[in-house]
Amino acid sequence: MTLMLLTTVAAASLFPAQGSIAAGLKYVTVFMIGLLFFLHGAKLSRAAVIAGATHWRLHLLVLLCTFALFPVLALLFEPAILLLLTPELYLGILFLCLLPSTVQSSIAFTAAARGNVPAAVCSASLSSLLGIFLTPLLVSLAMPAAAGASASVDAVLAIVYQLLLPFIAGQVARRWIGGWVDSHKSLVKAVDQGSILLVVFSAFSAAVVAGLWSKVPLVMLGSLIVVCIVLLALVIATVTWLARRCGFSRADEVTIVFCGSNKSLATGIPLAHVLIPAASISMIVLPLMLFHQVQLLVCAVIAGRYARRTPQALEARIAADRA
Repeated sequence: MTLMLLTTVAAASLFPAQGSIAAGLKYVTVFMIGLLFFLHGAKLSRAAVIAGATHWRLHLLVLLCTFALFPVLALLFEPAILLLLTPELYLGILFLCLLPSTVQSSIAFTAAARGNVPAAVCSASLSSLLGIFLTPLLVSLAMPAAAGASASVDAVLAIVYQLLLPFIAGQVARRWIGGWVDSHKSLVKAVDQGSILLVVFSAFSAAVVAGLWSKVPLVMLGSLIVVCIVLLALVIATVTWLARRCGFSRADEVTIVFCGSNKSLATGIPLAHVLIPAASISMIVLPLMLFHQVQLLVCAVIAGRYARRTPQALEARIAADRA
C-alpha cells in the first residue's frame, strides 16, 4: 500500500487530472467511498461486536486516547510544531489527531500480537462509527475558521449519505451477502485501497495544479516525518502506561495499544474529502498519509515484540510497573 500511495502521488504530480476528467473523477470517488462503507457494514460480524461490547472500560480508554489524548498533544505542542512546519501542515497534524482509530490495522496487529481480537473488532468499529459524528464536531471546535474546515449542515448531510447510510445498508444486507463478503475479503481490500488511492490522486492532482510541491520542500517533508514519529511515540508510551496502571490483562493491553494509537486513513481521507475545501485538502491529508505509513512500520515491530513475549513475563512487568 505504501508503494501504491507513492506511485499515486507520483502519477498525480506528473499527470494531474484537470477539467472534465477531474470532475468525472470526483463522482467516481464518491461512489467508491460509498461502496467501501457498504462493504465494511456487510463484513462486520454482529457476534464479534456482542462479544467485545461488554468490555466498556477498555472501549472507554481507547476512545479517550483516540479523541482526547491525540488532540491534547497536538494543541499542547503547537508552538514547537510550528517551528518545524507551516501553519497549513500543522492543521493537517491537528486534523489527523481528530480522526477515529483504524479498523483493519488495529485488528490485524492485535491478532499478530495475541491480543483480545473480539474487543479490538468492537473497539475499532465503535471508534470508526463515532468518528463520523465526533470528527466533524471536533474539527469545528479545534480547527480555525481560516482552515476552511466546516461541520455545516451540508457537510453533515454529505457524511450521512456518503458514509453512514452505506454502512447501515451494509449491516442490513449482511443477512444475505455476509457470507459472500467474508469469503471475498480480497474484494473488500481492493475497494478499500482503491477508494483511498482515488481520493489521493484526485486531491493531489488539484494540489499539483495549484503548485503544491513548491510549497513543501524536502526539508519540510523530513520535518513532517519527524513530527509524525514523535507524536506516535508519545501516544504509544502514554497508552501503554495507562493500560498497565488501570490493571488490564496482557491481551487487553495489546488491544488498547493498537486501537488507541492508530489513526484511520480509510476514514480520514473521505472525511477530509467532505469537510475540507479542495484548495486545502492536499496539505491537510499529507500528514495523515505519512503518519499512516509510520504507524504501520512501528506497530508491526511492536506486534512482533508482543508476540515473542510470554504472558507470564509480561504480567510480571505490569505488576512491577504498578508497584
